[in-house]
Amino acid sequence: MIDIVVGYIDRSSPITIGVLGLLSFYLLLTVWTYVYRYLTLTRWLVKETDSLEQMHMGASTVTSQSILKGCLKKFPNLNIQVLEICDHAATREATKGLTLLSMIASTSPFIGLFGTVISILEAFAGLGTQKSATLSVVAPAISEALVATAAGIFVAVFAYSFHLFLKRKAYELSTVIAMQKDMLLAGKRDS
Repeated sequence: MIDIVVGYIDRSSPITIGVLGLLSFYLLLTVWTYVYRYLTLTRWLVKETDSLEQMHMGASTVTSQSILKGCLKKFPNLNIQVLEICDHAATREATKGLTLLSMIASTSPFIGLFGTVISILEAFAGLGTQKSATLSVVAPAISEALVATAAGIFVAVFAYSFHLFLKRKAYELSTVIAMQKDMLLAGKRDS
């Protein structure tokens, strides 16, 4: 397997190697962003869910671990505008990293396609210097050229999937925070 990879790199142009290097960087960035944001959102969701459960059990306010607690400390006069601002700030924080994953998902196939086009151009230029171009000569050159497109699609699938997973996690978090906000406002109306 290593011989195949080394042979492919030896036959590839600097542009193709650069394209594959960029796609490798994109894949590492995608995985790192997903793992970091997933762990962050999961911990945050646990804290907010605990705060919501405490409110369901009769607590008059959110727990000290809730993001809403910080807003209530800054603005002691509880009103809908303050809670809306806190809710929007939480949503903004929860959706960090989604734009990066979206950009990687949408651009990596095009980067891979660019590498393929360059490789095909080089393959045809090389075939033009030969006296005869049979299928046994053309097929390997074209199949090697398609590696960049496959790599671009591979990266895009993970970036898009991770984007959707994190988007769903951020939605769950925003919903829990919104429920706490609504319970705080309901408690204020009742008192």
